[in-house]
Amino acid sequence: MKTQALKRFRAKLAEGEAVCGLWVTLESATITEMAVALGLDWVVIDAEHGHLDWKDINEHIRAGLRSDTVVLVRLAERSTSLTKRALDIGADGIVIPWMETAEELREAVRDCRYPPEGRRGIGGERATVWGQCFAEHTSEANENVLVVPLIESVGAIPNVAEMCKVDGVDVFFFGPADFSATAGFRGQWEGPGVAEQILNLKDTIKSSGKHCGLLATSIENLHERIEQGFRMPGLGADTGLLCRSLHQSLQAINRDHQPATSLDPRDGRPIRLPLSRPPEHMQPDRDEVITTLENSDSIELQSGVIFRPLVGEFNTARHLTTGIVSFDPHAHLDCHTHPCSESITVLNGQIEVTVEGREYRLGPLDNIVIPRWLPHKARNPDSANTSRLHIALAMSVPERELVSREFSVTEMPPDSIGLPGAERVNRFESAPRSFGVDPGAEFIDFFNAELIPGIEMSGGFARFQPGGRLPAHLHDFDESICITVGQANCLVEGRRYSLNECATAMVPRGRVHYFVNDSSKTMDMIWVYAGPMPERIVIDEAGSTESQTARSSDQ
Repeated sequence: MKTQALKRFRAKLAEGEAVCGLWVTLESATITEMAVALGLDWVVIDAEHGHLDWKDINEHIRAGLRSDTVVLVRLAERSTSLTKRALDIGADGIVIPWMETAEELREAVRDCRYPPEGRRGIGGERATVWGQCFAEHTSEANENVLVVPLIESVGAIPNVAEMCKVDGVDVFFFGPADFSATAGFRGQWEGPGVAEQILNLKDTIKSSGKHCGLLATSIENLHERIEQGFRMPGLGADTGLLCRSLHQSLQAINRDHQPATSLDPRDGRPIRLPLSRPPEHMQPDRDEVITTLENSDSIELQSGVIFRPLVGEFNTARHLTTGIVSFDPHAHLDCHTHPCSESITVLNGQIEVTVEGREYRLGPLDNIVIPRWLPHKARNPDSANTSRLHIALAMSVPERELVSREFSVTEMPPDSIGLPGAERVNRFESAPRSFGVDPGAEFIDFFNAELIPGIEMSGGFARFQPGGRLPAHLHDFDESICITVGQANCLVEGRRYSLNECATAMVPRGRVHYFVNDSSKTMDMIWVYAGPMPERIVIDEAGSTESQTARSSDQ
């Protein structure tokens, strides 16, 4: 025990000064050495969570010896035996989890005091200089030992005022995450109403002459907590501060992303975290364009086959064409090839697509992707109903070349997903789904360079429940977004557009945008990127409009 360090700690609190510290969860005692070297007032060695064993704890305590840094051990539970062990090896005090009543707190204090006031046994360890200073240590330990209860459940709320009356307690510490969990908001740092409850309890504790602490979540939050009156703020945990620094460095080079949320093998691509503003090298040189079916051209590709372009060179898109193709009953399109990949998604009705003689029957929201130069043809097998398709080509001016060669036809099974190395078929009912950062949105990747090596574009299907949305983001390529069912609001740098009935937004490279379903019904979209992977750069929404306004004023 470092008596002088404890006295300085309490003197700072008495003068209204904040005592700042670090939560230690990693085994290297170098972390505590750093805290001491930087003059932190305290460290808490976490023996409740994580993997620290008593050898690690002992090394951390040793690193804090003969310094002004108070070293506390957070125990796994209130325990007389664990308390004895932590204090015997030289801890200046303990942090006790899950304190809910005054009686529990009184028991924790008894664990920390030698008789007759308590039940701590006298050991021949570091605290007593291996038995050489029994009298000196035991004469001052009861008065100076620091006992810090953790308030981390709503069950403690009605008892905090009584807990403040317990002798031998100077500081209370809050655990907002566990507090939120007990309030019904598991997984949130401060769920709805929890921040207010903690502030109210802080006022109760302060009015009794005691002090409060908790961990800050950022530099801004640290300032906020001190201003709110928390006098034992934690700068953070060692792991949290390291991750925070890594995120900042990765953000500076546009490589920041959310780590996997599970210990299973990663499923899907990492979720990038928001940038404060768009990268300077991605300033857009074109405006977004909204095209509806009513104001698109009508191009007859063949008798009974009509193409209505929605994105392409005509509205400044680069390396991308999308549109709606309708097939009258029994109408067909002769065999042909394209110098780029093509995606075909059925919106209504049915379609037969034959690729080098392999015949696929597709229904609503089924999709087929045909790599460049593969001969293929299409036919509406229905004698009574028109079929309608969404098509995408990886070029801004469509080209096709008719093929006269005949292929022997093989009818593919109804669950066929294509030929490896050639066409890919996505059956809507069985296609794997993924979910975005908002639980109200689900996605199907139809095609990208991971699914079809060498493809020039990427795209798929998304369904948004009421309230579902995407974060504000931009791309390093042009994008086509067609609203096939329901209604969507498209926001591009603060400009709002309402889209439905296959209205399509052409959002050029570098424009910050997002979609949201503000209606009471589901909304479907088909999205296509003029890039081989569906990569997006998420922008902090508050800063995105401001930065775009600044761009506009600079231009």
